[in-house]
Amino acid sequence: EAQLAESGGGLVQPGGSLTLSCAASGFTFSDIDMRWVRESPGKGLEWVCRINREGGGAYYNPAVSGRFTISRDNAENTMSLQMNDLKPEDTAVYYCETDSRYMTRVRGQGTQVTVSS
Repeated sequence: EAQLAESGGGLVQPGGSLTLSCAASGFTFSDIDMRWVRESPGKGLEWVCRINREGGGAYYNPAVSGRFTISRDNAENTMSLQMNDLKPEDTAVYYCETDSRYMTRVRGQGTQVTVSS
């Protein structure tokens, strides 16, 4: 069974940094493009960024471009999201998802990020 598990969320002050991790299992991770999405009560579900299966192409929502960096380690079946200069509007539950036409979308359980002073 394909599964994803996020970790690394927490409470951080504005301007701070966090790194989220996503561990994949039950499928061939290196074959699948991946993405991060987030959900907050005020905005609903929002696409954050994606990375292709080789890790060579990354794309960002303009709201996070220049502050967030997505990466992956296909040898370890993991993906990361480095978040810098966090803002209160980044507060959300962050999910990692598969993003490929070759498999049914899989989403993790999510990790809460709260940016507040």
